[in-house]
Amino acid sequence: MPTTRWKRPTAVAAATTLAGAAALWSAPPAAAETEVERPATFTSAYTVNATPDTIIDTEGNPAEGQPGASGSFSFMINSDEEIICYDISLQGVTGEYESPAKTATHVHQANAGEGGPPRIAFPNPQGEGERTSSGCLQGPFTTGLDDEETGEDTGTGFSLADIEADPAGFSADTHTADYAAGAVRGQLTPMPVGGVDTGMGGAAQDGGVSATAAAGGAAALVAGVAGLVVLRRVRA
Repeated sequence: MPTTRWKRPTAVAAATTLAGAAALWSAPPAAAETEVERPATFTSAYTVNATPDTIIDTEGNPAEGQPGASGSFSFMINSDEEIICYDISLQGVTGEYESPAKTATHVHQANAGEGGPPRIAFPNPQGEGERTSSGCLQGPFTTGLDDEETGEDTGTGFSLADIEADPAGFSADTHTADYAAGAVRGQLTPMPVGGVDTGMGGAAQDGGVSATAAAGGAAALVAGVAGLVVLRRVRA
């Protein structure tokens, strides 16, 4: 799916242009993602090592993230049922979340070093010190942010199969009031689970990768963390 044009308003623009802000915060369509139970199988899985030195602003230029902050995102996808399960942990991210989208924690359709529109909005991680969130969402997905050309929500027409077709073309991040362009960000990397590489689309095994195998693969990767979140590929 081609990347659509979008632009996140600055804090000044949002404060001085109330009509435009109201349009961006318009209510999402009735058909929106819902929290669901973890499915029995997954078709792919991904990990993200999010750092503050990878932030890109709305003009496509490098921007400052939050110094010393880091994050790890784990995603497990069942594209047959349009379900994504997420496990997000942020370290050193402080201050209030802020974004024109309905939450401040997203998957964007954006290559490394480039900006791009959010396609999925996740519940913002919460907690003292380490901030975490986890759960499963089923599409269709909405972000609460409108595309400037079509006027449609930036989640409109998006499918989890788009991630499976080109995982490197997607990033995950979180935004705060002090770091509106992003506090930390990283690209999606396919995670091997169930003894085979996933992220190439379709079922990784007959019937897909089991939830147990996917969780085991995630645990093996997390065990490889040292210092900042450094995740290595591990075959089960």
